[in-house]
Amino acid sequence: MSESFQQSAAKAALSHAPHCSSGGRPATNQAPGAGEVNDFLRTFCAALLGLGAQTARVDRNAARIAGAFGFAVDLAVFPKHLMLSVTSADGRERRTSVGSIKAGAPDFRKVASLNALGWSIVDERLSLEEARRRLNAILSGQSYHPACVRLMVACANAAFCRLFEGDATAMALVFAATLAGFYLRQLLVRWRVDGKIVFFCCAFGASLLAAPGVLFHWGSTPQTGLAASVLFLIPGIPLINAMLDIMDGHVLMGFSRAVQASILIVCIALGLALTMALLGVSSL
Repeated sequence: MSESFQQSAAKAALSHAPHCSSGGRPATNQAPGAGEVNDFLRTFCAALLGLGAQTARVDRNAARIAGAFGFAVDLAVFPKHLMLSVTSADGRERRTSVGSIKAGAPDFRKVASLNALGWSIVDERLSLEEARRRLNAILSGQSYHPACVRLMVACANAAFCRLFEGDATAMALVFAATLAGFYLRQLLVRWRVDGKIVFFCCAFGASLLAAPGVLFHWGSTPQTGLAASVLFLIPGIPLINAMLDIMDGHVLMGFSRAVQASILIVCIALGLALTMALLGVSSL
């Protein structure tokens, strides 16, 4: 990001802050130091990246929040780590740190909440303590109930089957296969199994449950049901983020996400191929 833009944002934040002896925060709050802002931004940015946000969004939020506290920030994002450096407006104070990115299931509700928090820090002039409290509340908040997620994913995958002209029988098979496959995925993730093994096992299990339609000729489109049974595993969000990152100039992150998504797609294909080989299905 442009250094001149960061410095001007930091100075503007200081000039619009209430006049007090402690700096850019109201008189009742002590101005945070570069180390405190650095720690907050490291947690904030790592959480955004782990939840599925594109790199440009993280970059903008980091600059916005740092400017609100009177600092400029330089952010470097790598596939599994990030490095950021926070500098005061006068250049006298600088803190640099490295953090880990813990990838998890995408959660755009939390991404939206974190993005809103970034704007609240600027618009409401939140203290660093209040911002940290809200950040912890967002990250510790409960996600959707696993059973509800399973049901919604199964309905969505059955709708995909219908989109590819699958009949009611194929949709029913896809619904049941997705329900079981996604439950298996939740279990394996809870047991901390490697992601590639998770995708392979879930693709094999889901396609195996949908295969009877092909073997016993249930309905008029059993092949469509078999092919659609693994669509819930397609890593669409990483692929979209990869394209957005490359278009925004974050080529390293873009190619990294594209490669990781491609590996998962290969695992899905291997799981489906194993089912077809075991059951003697030659084509879809």
